[in-house]
This record gives sequence, C-alpha cells and structure tokens, in this order.
Amino acid sequence: MKVAIVCDWILGIGGAERVVLELHRLYPEAPIYTSQYDAKKMTLYEGFQDADVRTGWLQNLPGGLKKFLPVLRALYFSRLDLSEYDLILSASGAEAKAVRPGKGKVHICYLHAPTHYYWSKYEEYVKNPGLPRGTNWIGKIGLRLLVEPLRAWDKRAAKAPTVMLANSTHTAAMIKKYYNREAEVVWPPVDIDRFTPSDQPRHGYVAVGRQTPYKRIDLAVAACTQLNETLIVIGSGPDHKKLEKMAGRSVTFFENASDETVARHMQTARALIFPTNIEDFGVTGVEALAAGTPVIAYAKGGPKDYVIPGKTGALFKKQTVESLVETLQDFKPERYDPAKLREFSKDFSVRAFRTRMQDVIKRATAH
Repeated sequence: MKVAIVCDWILGIGGAERVVLELHRLYPEAPIYTSQYDAKKMTLYEGFQDADVRTGWLQNLPGGLKKFLPVLRALYFSRLDLSEYDLILSASGAEAKAVRPGKGKVHICYLHAPTHYYWSKYEEYVKNPGLPRGTNWIGKIGLRLLVEPLRAWDKRAAKAPTVMLANSTHTAAMIKKYYNREAEVVWPPVDIDRFTPSDQPRHGYVAVGRQTPYKRIDLAVAACTQLNETLIVIGSGPDHKKLEKMAGRSVTFFENASDETVARHMQTARALIFPTNIEDFGVTGVEALAAGTPVIAYAKGGPKDYVIPGKTGALFKKQTVESLVETLQDFKPERYDPAKLREFSKDFSVRAFRTRMQDVIKRATAH
C-alpha cells in the first residue's frame, strides 16, 4: 500500500506528536503532511530525524495571519490532494481530519478529541484564545462570530474518515455527541519504559503538570496543605506564583525537573494526585502506574479508563478541595502492589498501541 500520514501541526513534542511518531515508525517510508513544522526543534527528537515531513503555504504564513489559523487550516486540509495514496492515517484534534481519501481508498483518523475550541472548551477559548499579547480580542470576537459556520464545517470534516478511532472511552462518547459517529477506542502510546517501580519507602504525594487553571493543581496544594501531607509539585506555568503563595510548609515545588527527577518522585510517592479538569486521556496517570504508583484522579474524562477504584487508585467525585481531602483521608496506599500496577500499565504501552493500530489497519484494508 501507498501510505500517507497527516496531522494538524508539529511544533513540539507532546501526546499528539508521539502518536504521529509511532505511526511513522509503523510506516517509515510514508510522508507526513502537516500545516506547520518546526524542523529545528523536532530533529532533536529520536525518530523525527529521518521523517519526510511535507508542509504547504501555511508554513510560511506571515505573523499577522496566524491569528486566523483555524480557518486557514480548514482551507488547507480540505483541499489537500492525497488521492494517490491507498491509506491515509491522520492523527488530529483539529482540522487535519478533513483530508479525503481517493475513491475506494481508506482514511483512518485517530482523533484526540472533537475540536476543543468549537465544542467542549469553547467557553474557555472565548475567555482566553491564547493569542500573542494584545491580540486576544481579535480571537474572542472572531470565535464568537464564526463559531456556528465553523462548527458546521467541523461536522462535515468529521465525516471524511472511513474509520474513526478515539484515544479514550470519554473521547469516543464526545465523538458520538458532537459528530454522531461511532469510534473504536485505541489508547495512545505511553513510554512506560521511562518508569519502573522502586523498593524505596514511599511517602507523601506528587502532582505533575503545567500549572494553569485548567490543570487544577491548586486542589492538590490546598488539600495537602490542609492535611499537612507532603506534596511534591513538579512543573511550571502561569499559576506558579499563586500556588506558592497558597502552599503550606508540607508542599515543595520543582519548576525545571529533569526526566530522572520526575521518575524518582513518581516512584517514591504514595500516589499521584491528578485533579485536572476533564482530560481526553491523561498520559501522566499511566506514567505513574508504570512507576508502580496509584493515581488519585477527578472522576470524569479519560483517566476513568485506567483509574479503577481499589485496583489502580481512587476517584474523587467533586472537583473541590473538600472532596479531594475526603478521598485522601480514606486512601490506603498499602493496598496497592507496585508490580501489579506496572503490569496493568502495559495495556497502554507503545507496543500495545502498535499492535492495536496494526489490527485496525488490517481490518480496514482487508478489501
């Protein structure tokens, strides 16, 4: 088969880019089509050095026009001619899903989420579009004016794939809700080999992630301060100063922790506290399990696929300090066997992802 890989953009390394990387490893000769590519940054990552990444006119877009990227990406991907390929593999959380296969060809879309800024997080993006300083007002007005036609376009774009995949049960439900399509769940590839259980004594808790309002690290800080429980907070972001001010003596911060430092604190914590707003999946939770550490998570979204109460961790029902405090007070870390948590994490490994994707591709292209 002649295969093409498509994704929204490649400007850094995160969960979405790791999916693209694994698709590239499955089909190393397949070109990767995207809207924008930071070659200087991405060639630092093993696997992208030999990738045939192809961009179009969006790559050289003047800075001023970047305020209108969603509209321009919609135009770019909907007109991208990939009819020469037998199989298109797209990994998308925005506009790349709009590419269309040639007649009789197959397009398998791995959807990270229905486009956030049109659907589940529309209100958040209206409040803060995330544009450069002084230009957010353009995004706010534009999103309010254009959201209805863009939602209509997004629904049409979601009809393009032959097969739709979701990264979690939660995302599959959102695909059904917003696009009225069924989606098979294929969990994303998590590099569990970075983490191994430790036989060292465990103490306190750990919270890892970018310190933004969305991640709700404030709940972990407030709850552990109230209970005078040791908490290691790893990460940085706009909420950092606020979190430091509200933290008690039992809370310690690491802003620029190395991978080794993150792994060490994961290995020696009683549990990872994962209080974020509704996540599509949440790779950090699986990394904790790979380190033999249970997870305490908010009881909505992707983490429900791997946080099983009493087996791999605990869920708190309300996103409040009181609910988290109650869960921490009831939590019994000695109930959890690190070796069993590590074994459970293998269902979310890179190897498991490759096996499931190969099975999906085999079934989709059987004709």
